[in-house]
Amino acid sequence: MIKSTEAMGHENITEFILLGLFSDEVAEVACFVVFSLCYIVIISGNLFILLTIRGSRLSEQPMYFFLSYLSFMDVCFTSTVAPKLITDLLAQEKTISYNSCMAQMFYAHFFGATEIFILVAMAYDRYAAICRPLHYMVIMRRQVCYVLVMASVLGAFIHSILQVLIIIELPFCGPNQIDHYFCDIFPLLKLACTDTSLLVIVIITTTGMISILTFVALVISYIIILSTLRTRSGEGCHKALSTCGSHITVVFMFFLPLIFTYVPTADSVSNDKVFALFYTMFAPMFNPVIYMLRNSDMKNAMRKMWCRDTRFEGK
Repeated sequence: MIKSTEAMGHENITEFILLGLFSDEVAEVACFVVFSLCYIVIISGNLFILLTIRGSRLSEQPMYFFLSYLSFMDVCFTSTVAPKLITDLLAQEKTISYNSCMAQMFYAHFFGATEIFILVAMAYDRYAAICRPLHYMVIMRRQVCYVLVMASVLGAFIHSILQVLIIIELPFCGPNQIDHYFCDIFPLLKLACTDTSLLVIVIITTTGMISILTFVALVISYIIILSTLRTRSGEGCHKALSTCGSHITVVFMFFLPLIFTYVPTADSVSNDKVFALFYTMFAPMFNPVIYMLRNSDMKNAMRKMWCRDTRFEGK
C-alpha cells in the first residue's frame, strides 16, 4: 500500500518497501543469524584494530594512521546498511520512509566513497615508503596525512550529495517497492515516474568509470611497488611484501563487487544485491582478519597491548 501526500516535491510516495534478499521465510531466519554474527564480527574486529592502533605507537606511522580511519569507515559504512537489513529479515513489513531512504543512500555513499579514497591514500603511502624511501618522512609527514583524510571526506561528501540531489528531483508516484535490501540509486531510478535512461548513463559513466579508473590506478601502483621490491632482499622486503599483500587483497575484495554493481547496466538488480553484500558485509568483515593475520607489526602491537592488560588484570 502506498502512503501519499500531495504537497511533497517527491509527489505521492512518502515511504518505500524494501523487498530484501529473499522471499523464503526459512532463508530469512538463517540469514538473520548469519548476518547478525557477521555484523558483530565487523564491529568488534574493526574496533579492535582501531583501539590497538590508537593505543600503541603504530599510530605514529602513516600506514596505520590510515588503517585506523579505514577501520572506522568500515564500521560506519556497514552500520548504515546492516541493522536495517538484519531487522527486516524478521519483519512483516519492510518499510522505510522517504527521508530515511535518502539519508541511508547518502551515508552509504559517503562512508563507502571515503573508504575508497583512503585506500588510494594507503596505496600512495606504500608507494612513497618503498619507491621513495629517502624522502618518505617528508612526503608522508603528519600534516599531509591529515590533508589526505580531509580530502577523502570532502570528495566523498561531494559524491554523496550529488547522488541525493539526483534522486530528490525525481517524481515518485508508484509503485514504491525497492528491489534491494537498502536504498541505492539504481533501484530508486527504476521507480521514478519519468524517463531516467540518461541519468543511468551519467551515473554509470561517472560512478562506474571512477571506480574502474581508481581500481586500475591502484593495481598499477601496486605493480610498480612489487616490481621495485623484486630488486631488494632481506627481512624488510618480506615485511613490505606482506603489507602490500594485505592491501591488494582488501582492494580486490572491495572494488570488484563495486565495479560489477555500477558498471554493466542498471537492469541487473538481482545480481547487484548479491554483489552489494560483498562490499557492505563481507569485505568489512574480512578486512580486520586480513590485516591482523598478515601483518607482523599489528600482531606484535596487539600482543603487547592486550596481553599486557591481561597480565595486569591477573595481578
